[in-house]
Amino acid sequence: MLFDIDIAKELRSGRRKFELRLQFRTDSRRVVILGPSGAGKSLSLQAIAGLLQPDCGYIHIEGRKLFDSTDGIDLAPQERQLAYLFQDYALFPHLNVRQNIAFGLTRGWRNPPADVGGAEVDYWLDAFGLRRVAQQIPSELSGGQRQRTALARALAAKPRALLLDEPFAALDTPLRVSLRQELDQLQRRLNVPMVMITHDMEDAAVFGDEILQLKDGAIVAADGDADDAVMRREPVNNASGEGKSGNGSWENGSRDGE
Repeated sequence: MLFDIDIAKELRSGRRKFELRLQFRTDSRRVVILGPSGAGKSLSLQAIAGLLQPDCGYIHIEGRKLFDSTDGIDLAPQERQLAYLFQDYALFPHLNVRQNIAFGLTRGWRNPPADVGGAEVDYWLDAFGLRRVAQQIPSELSGGQRQRTALARALAAKPRALLLDEPFAALDTPLRVSLRQELDQLQRRLNVPMVMITHDMEDAAVFGDEILQLKDGAIVAADGDADDAVMRREPVNNASGEGKSGNGSWENGSRDGE
């Protein structure tokens, strides 16, 4: 099983209480957690990444235990081998593209030199079409170039999965459409497993081979039935045998795939 997650977390602030109960199992490589603000999407992603410790349960990815309260396992974020792409991309503003990518390959906090080289850095510059802007800093880049730089830095470390936090939420509509298409193509080409959180149905339509609908901290279906809470894209046969974004029909299925 690629993603096997069953966790619970209670958070309190004064008299307010929020309970997160995230449970799903899937072999899909493109999972979208869809829900409104306050549903618990960011908390879910933080828990998977190791930035928030659940009260109980487990998080297994490709059979590897990242968190398991029964066995006393709670790997630190850097030990989980997951790439977390923040909503604002979190690029280092004083480092150029080459340095930002190289930072994902180095240990410690020392900044790579401005002319840092190496086959791996060059590979990711070419893979994301960034060589001609390699010496530019983030403020000099377009929105698409900043996103590609952040993805290159994240993927340079060869993560087991990519975690995406509302990657298009702050963009205007034309840029959002173009960057969706770009990220869709990149993910399909690299075939890295991903979990995306979003409130936008368009994001879910493009990236959600499996969509988990989250409301008030729990996965529920549109009609409130927690046993019918997952939407999966049915593949469409075509000449190439490859899935295309937007193709395929949707069906509802149980949370655990049974």
